[in-house]
Amino acid sequence: MPSLADRSAEPSRMPVLEIDRAALAANWRTLAARQPGARTGAAVKADGYGLGAAPVATALHEAGCRDFFVAWASEGVAVRKALSQAGADPGDAQIFVLQGLEPATVPLHLRHDLTPVLSTPDDIAVWRDGLCTAGVQAPAALQVETGMNRLGLDDGETHQAAALAASGNLPLCLVMSHLASADETTAQSAEQLQRFLALSALFPGVPRSLANSAGVFLGPDYGFDLTRPGIGLYGGRAGPAGALQPVARLTAAILQLRTARTGEAVGYGAATRLERDTRIATVGIGYADGLPRAASGAGIALRPLCPAADALLAGQRVPVIGRISMDMTLLDVTALPDDAVRPGDRVEFFGPGVAIDEVAAAAGTIAYELLTGMGKRVERRWA
Repeated sequence: MPSLADRSAEPSRMPVLEIDRAALAANWRTLAARQPGARTGAAVKADGYGLGAAPVATALHEAGCRDFFVAWASEGVAVRKALSQAGADPGDAQIFVLQGLEPATVPLHLRHDLTPVLSTPDDIAVWRDGLCTAGVQAPAALQVETGMNRLGLDDGETHQAAALAASGNLPLCLVMSHLASADETTAQSAEQLQRFLALSALFPGVPRSLANSAGVFLGPDYGFDLTRPGIGLYGGRAGPAGALQPVARLTAAILQLRTARTGEAVGYGAATRLERDTRIATVGIGYADGLPRAASGAGIALRPLCPAADALLAGQRVPVIGRISMDMTLLDVTALPDDAVRPGDRVEFFGPGVAIDEVAAAAGTIAYELLTGMGKRVERRWA
């Protein structure tokens, strides 16, 4: 990959992901206001959902967030270092590591004050053995299974963990579970809530956490002591329309404009045939940058029943045509005045003008995948 210095010669042409720091903080405050009886944490795994874990964590810490969730210990170390470099007190933030333990990572957790989330009996054994070897005590979080069948202790394992905790042999700072479909249906969430209430009652006095972004909007019963929003922080759909602000804006530059005639083919595979004379803008962004090939134009066999993604150019929506390729995407700009578009103009592929969830739907995916799939050559630019 070219260095930043190398890239300075072409700053107007490379794809850019503009990140609105104020909108990120505002979304955290909005989510916090929805559950005033709970602390509001933040999922910053997958490099802060593709935006950069270090700047995301520091921005959210400035907004008031003190609880952060990552997938791997190495991610937790990076967040801890970022917060320290930003001047945060080392004991001022708790960082939870979601995906369990192995013996080699216990010293890493202890050295960087990371809190493991224990989801299996093996996790519990590894943590207890590691603490014994180190001669220290440190609390962990415990995850229980309530209906997602992904990670978490089953009923029998939860009762065994409760016995350990009651005997003082398993210090806990949190009991948690995860909602499977809070953004799609309330029925399963209600079932999970009841199951979580029953299992978490085995750990009297231990703080509890259940709600993700969509769960925050389900009402006060789901708030407990700590919420863990993720996609809602970053502007993805999680609650009522308009409740959260767009945070990321993906733009790229027009490389060339041309007019193709009726009946001519467009892009790879001649998959699109023009039904009228068409003005085409070739834009310097493609699937190598994280714009999915499945969002390609109408008539493409990839997803023939779905409309192509739109982009925003000169204040108007214009459709993708032909197949999105590795480095380039074609747009039909026929509806725009000839003098409204020039090479070098920047096109918004998602952001305030084109909702990220809309683009994701056109590609048959979700906003999470779009954000975390942004390529390395897409410059992250904070504002």
